[in-house]
Amino acid sequence: MAKILLKYKEAVIKEIVLGKDNTTIGRKPDNDIAIDNQAVSGHHASIKMQGDKILIEDLSSLNGTFLNGQKISKAEIFNNDVILIGVHTLNVISDKNRDASQKTATVRGRSMSETMVINPEDQKKIIAAADKTAPESLGGFLVIGGSTDQKDYVLKERVSAIGKEDGSAIKLKGFFAPKLAALVNRRKEGYFITPSAGKDLKVNGQVIERRYDLKDGDMLEVGGLKLQFYIKE
Repeated sequence: MAKILLKYKEAVIKEIVLGKDNTTIGRKPDNDIAIDNQAVSGHHASIKMQGDKILIEDLSSLNGTFLNGQKISKAEIFNNDVILIGVHTLNVISDKNRDASQKTATVRGRSMSETMVINPEDQKKIIAAADKTAPESLGGFLVIGGSTDQKDYVLKERVSAIGKEDGSAIKLKGFFAPKLAALVNRRKEGYFITPSAGKDLKVNGQVIERRYDLKDGDMLEVGGLKLQFYIKE
């Protein structure tokens, strides 16, 4: 008989035997699989037994249901498939294996929309944003070129300024240096930088005019400085 292993950060929380025609998943306690996490909708998804098939169906949840990295509305599930709901995974154990040539088969709804594939980085952001227990990213900049007060800036505050103004996290020097060149915001899902109006800011050689989500290793040019962004492990 098929069963589900409910896991959080690789730890098995519960083992559920799929003995019902319809097994509900959600945050509310009336679900067969109750997941107490704010990233999970009250009635998030359901697993249905239809003949020799087992189907996972999203119930119009807020954050979506993902099967093997793909956002789905309804799909057949097989042995060793992994369902992601919020920050929890549901590992499928079944006698029915997916053929090597068979992709995740999505049963389309009325919208006929394409299955959306999320890359690993975006998946990490979704999980980090939803998981209130996940540690926040901590990063900063190494000074590669230009004159400033120090060579390594760790940005711990929610908002850090880059500019000539007193109180700037990264202090620019020189008569023509702008008072405020850019703002760096720190969030649970990572850092982003926004240029001040009319000020030149380049990331990896490209002029940035609006918010940019910083990635480990990005090269920044601002106010005569060349900086490399990093994320601490």
